[in-house]
Amino acid sequence: MIIMINWNKYDIFKSFNLRQKTILIIVLTAFLLLVIALSSYMIKSNDITTNFLVRQQAPSLEHIFGTDWLGRDMFNRTMKGLGLSLYIGTISSILSSIIAIFISFISSINKYCDILVSWIIDLFASIPHLLLLIMISICLGKGAYGVIIGVAVTHWISLARVLRVEIKEIQNTEYVKLSYKYGRNKYFIARYHILPLVFSQIIVGTLLIFPHAIMHEASITFLGFGLSAHEPAIGIILSESMKYLVTGAWWLAFFPGLCLLIIVLLFDLIGEEISKLLDPTKANT
Repeated sequence: MIIMINWNKYDIFKSFNLRQKTILIIVLTAFLLLVIALSSYMIKSNDITTNFLVRQQAPSLEHIFGTDWLGRDMFNRTMKGLGLSLYIGTISSILSSIIAIFISFISSINKYCDILVSWIIDLFASIPHLLLLIMISICLGKGAYGVIIGVAVTHWISLARVLRVEIKEIQNTEYVKLSYKYGRNKYFIARYHILPLVFSQIIVGTLLIFPHAIMHEASITFLGFGLSAHEPAIGIILSESMKYLVTGAWWLAFFPGLCLLIIVLLFDLIGEEISKLLDPTKANT
């Protein structure tokens, strides 16, 4: 006898419409990210102390992520590292968006500025992404400051391209041309006509820069060109764990790497859902 289960009656979201589901996903995702950020803030340096009596222990009820070769709790180190990644990702993505907004609005002044901006975008796009990030980080002395500036300078290109195209389309609309005829200057057009229409693109673009910023920060730190070795960064944790994987200490890399991947996926999810919320044309996708 085959038992058929009607899963639809167990769907707790079936009473919600698409907009309500989207808002609920955004709220839950933002709440989870806030919990991670607050957990990292609440963990002090005294909570990450060495204890050679419990060095390199596998995950247990006492240490759910295990301990490292110095007896430090891996859960505390991972949460602290995620908080640092969130901080760097937030600052660098905001700075990157500011650069993209400035560049794209400069291109709207006249055709010569547009040609110059197009050349600058192509120039930065032609340089290997990771190589440019490493060079900037090294020139600025590495550390959090060097990584933030490096990520900000190298992640504005995609958003600038999108904004530049959007602005050119808006400038060709009838109401903008009519506003020019009534004597409105370029500043008025940019502030009251263009900026409100591209605001949703800026919000979504900033959120989608965030995962790339976090991953590249972890990448260059893993390679030794990012944050200092004494900071509890995910890249540092993963780099140090490579020496001990051959001894069977799989948890040293598994849990930090998994948590970093979850953070990236959460920001990617919240960016996509906000894009659906702000753009009605994506409501059925």
